[in-house]
Amino acid sequence: MDEFSEYLHARFNDEHCSASVLYEELRTMGYRGGYTTVRDYVRLLRQAGAAPIRKPVPKVRQVTSWMLRRPDDLTDAEQVGLKQVHAGCRHLEATSAHVTAFAEMLTDLRGDNLNSWIAAVKADDLPQLHRFVRGLETDHDAVRNGLTLTYSSGAVEGHVNRIKMLKRQMYGRAGFDLLRKPILLSY
Repeated sequence: MDEFSEYLHARFNDEHCSASVLYEELRTMGYRGGYTTVRDYVRLLRQAGAAPIRKPVPKVRQVTSWMLRRPDDLTDAEQVGLKQVHAGCRHLEATSAHVTAFAEMLTDLRGDNLNSWIAAVKADDLPQLHRFVRGLETDHDAVRNGLTLTYSSGAVEGHVNRIKMLKRQMYGRAGFDLLRKPILLSY
């Protein structure tokens, strides 16, 4: 009934149809339930005074995507959706602000702001971010350098990943001599 309830609700709001008419419409759409289920649902709608249909709640993946992108890159509908989500949960609004601040620090290489960001996170009641901060503090100097310096180990990581892919392609039989040739030939 869940998949048909939105249609039933909308049709009831439009025309205030009888339960038997709505039941026949649902049957043509593939509904396999009984008439009494539809009748009881229509009775609840009548008692509620044909309340408006609830808008669907955005998925977690959508909200995460909105939080992780730059606010300027969001469409108007996405900005409205994010504001509605923030209005519903103050913890999520604080989390979003901290994530955005950390992303800006990461992309703009402003590691000097790390200590103030950590202090701001600790001041809020956000246990998940506190766990993340404890992880950052275990190697504070390396994190600060990673957020400040322009050096990157990305090229080295790419080569290591390519070597591992070659080794997997050889089904684990790649000793040093066999692995050396395709690596040297690829340059």
